[in-house]
Amino acid sequence: MNSTIASDLTLRQRLDAASMGGLQWRAIALCFLINAIDGVDILVMAFTASAVAKDWGLNNVTLGWLLSAGIIGMTVGSVFLTPLSDRWGRRPMVLGSLFAAGAFMIATEWVNGPWMLGVLRFLTGVGIGCSIVNANVLTSEYANARWRALAIGLQSVGFALGATLGGMLAAYLLKNSVWQNVFVWGGVLTWCAALLIAVGLPESLDQLLQGRHKKDKHRAQHLLQRMGHGHFPVEENTTPPPKPSALQALQLLWAPGALRTWLLGGSFFALMFSFYFVTSWTPKLLEQAGLSAEKGLAGGVLLHVGGMLGALALGILASRWQLQRVAQSLMLLGVFALCAVIPATSWSLPAAIALGIAIGFLINGSIAGLYATAPQSFEAATRSSGVGMVLAFARLGGMASPVVAGHLLEANWSVGSLYWLYAGALLIAAVFLQVFLKNQPATA
Repeated sequence: MNSTIASDLTLRQRLDAASMGGLQWRAIALCFLINAIDGVDILVMAFTASAVAKDWGLNNVTLGWLLSAGIIGMTVGSVFLTPLSDRWGRRPMVLGSLFAAGAFMIATEWVNGPWMLGVLRFLTGVGIGCSIVNANVLTSEYANARWRALAIGLQSVGFALGATLGGMLAAYLLKNSVWQNVFVWGGVLTWCAALLIAVGLPESLDQLLQGRHKKDKHRAQHLLQRMGHGHFPVEENTTPPPKPSALQALQLLWAPGALRTWLLGGSFFALMFSFYFVTSWTPKLLEQAGLSAEKGLAGGVLLHVGGMLGALALGILASRWQLQRVAQSLMLLGVFALCAVIPATSWSLPAAIALGIAIGFLINGSIAGLYATAPQSFEAATRSSGVGMVLAFARLGGMASPVVAGHLLEANWSVGSLYWLYAGALLIAAVFLQVFLKNQPATA
């Protein structure tokens, strides 16, 4: 290990041990905003699904593909766009992806069929995939060791809060106007968030310490001063790391340590396979199980309320127990909740609502745990690429989930059987995480 790298590690260790200042909390708050906006943008299709299907006479298979289009785009953005953040910087990639996502959301005003809507959902997803990975990485890099799990848990709260507020906005707009306006307002909110981030979010210190650009040393020292740690020296990096390419994330699948990338990615895949089924189909399936359309939509919103509480609880619990063990326990409890929720709709509406909130709590808490684990599993030089890669597994799970559900519904599967299937996926996620923990490096 050369002296420059040792210096960087020493600086990171000092920052991990130091208290957090206002600039660091502001950066985390803005990353929270990014996740909230992404929650609105990616789940707006779920909240408008019934209206879109009724307007165009769509079957469940076509609707499933529309629900998956944004997630497919997120996968592409995570794998091929996010690695460029390690080269050009986290901040500019976040801004560019948010402005692009907002534009594609607003363009939904002029769609005239499911094909065009699917293309716009895909393009929106590409931008969201890049922004949400970088928000996660920036949060991990700005937080100190004490608050990192809670800070990343808050990002999941942001996503759930955005989904909750997006659902409330969708309910109001669908009652008073056409479904296209839900997308337009989502795009306007995305642009407003991008402007706030342009003003208030600085570049990551870990990114600047890579020394990829001439003025990075000066910018890093200035950022340290703004953080209240100007007395920490920044040494000149005479051998900057090689510039990443858009294929760098894929290279991690066969690089040294690739097994852990596959295992963490596998846990993400199975977890998000379950999560996106619950978030995408719950409003419609609750309606199909006998509830009114309004109660079905309310059930979807309450799911995200539980999700906010679960992500917060993960951060608090992780300060007392091992982060990954807490996430694993939440996954296992989520298996039982998924198996029970549909039977509960036939004998007790309050019980079904309570179970819906519990499912949101348990699954979002699990997601927050994996989100907090991912950045710690990769070095700074490849962190965006690595997190982007494992989140691509997550997006693949999310992409497959609504499509599989749509085909199974067309094959006359019962709603209860579907929830049992996706409970099994949650169990598989816990198993992958267990094997991942068994393969910790000797120095970990």
